[in-house]
Amino acid sequence: MLSLDQRVVDQGLQWLQQGKAIWLCTVLHSWGSAPRSPGAMLVADAEGHWSGSLSGGCIEEDFLARLQQGAYPHASERVRYGAGGLSPPVQLPCGGILDVLVERIEPQERSLALLSAMQEALSGGSRLTRYITPGRDHEWQTLAADEPLALLRYDDDSVVLPVGAVTTVLIAGFSAVASDCILLALMLGFRVVVCEHRDAEFDQLRAAVMACENLHCIQQHPARYLEQSGASAGTAILCLTHDPRVDDLTLMEAVHTPAFYIGAMGSTSNSQKRLQRLAELGGLSDQALARIHAPVGLPIGSKTPGEIALATLADIVRVRNGL
Repeated sequence: MLSLDQRVVDQGLQWLQQGKAIWLCTVLHSWGSAPRSPGAMLVADAEGHWSGSLSGGCIEEDFLARLQQGAYPHASERVRYGAGGLSPPVQLPCGGILDVLVERIEPQERSLALLSAMQEALSGGSRLTRYITPGRDHEWQTLAADEPLALLRYDDDSVVLPVGAVTTVLIAGFSAVASDCILLALMLGFRVVVCEHRDAEFDQLRAAVMACENLHCIQQHPARYLEQSGASAGTAILCLTHDPRVDDLTLMEAVHTPAFYIGAMGSTSNSQKRLQRLAELGGLSDQALARIHAPVGLPIGSKTPGEIALATLADIVRVRNGL
């Protein structure tokens, strides 16, 4: 299951390869209750075919109609929907406003290279930063592995767009809660990696999930996987087995990665015991222990595996969104 942004870039690349010009639209900023966040993308061709979303349906019809009437002829331009800008046929909820970058991209080798690089970045490859001067063409720069991803920003003279991999959820060990977390994470468009070294549990994992492009099941201890492969700053690591031989060892490795979220399932009392073990036996500092969300998830009184998964993924989204 590809994320929506991956599907947008894949479709745009296919149209370019067919010799079609495309219009790539990116949400730059939203005010009020505009339903799509900055970075959201939509791609369209001259015939009115499209993929992606800018507003959850509020402005797409108007944009496509304007496009077929000959609007947006420039290499790039900034468009505002809502108060002070274009009026969509369906009002954005609660007075929402969207600033959108619209790029006309011609089927040239340079454009093919750009969308191929974006495709690779969204799939977990080398990240890149795009630089656009409104009214002119685009530039981009591939980032080194240890180079931080730029923040999306813009003004009247320039736009800076970061392109990086979709959020990855690394699940350490398979369980009933892990099964529901996998489903929810895939629904959210996340890339999911499940590490399970135990034979019986790995067989259960393979029987419980369907093969899809954004799900990777690896028969390896999650701590060893982290030791060998690490985790990026776009990764959330979840320990959901209640088995200290899996969870504790994984957490000892996880805190040495730049992962933006590290969580471990358990009651408050069991979580305190786990943190004490990690301090005494694992030698983890207070600073390292503070990175661990334990008990994992938002405090919604969750009891069932589905409720725990809901609380867990909601907390990951909260932290990812800077709240």
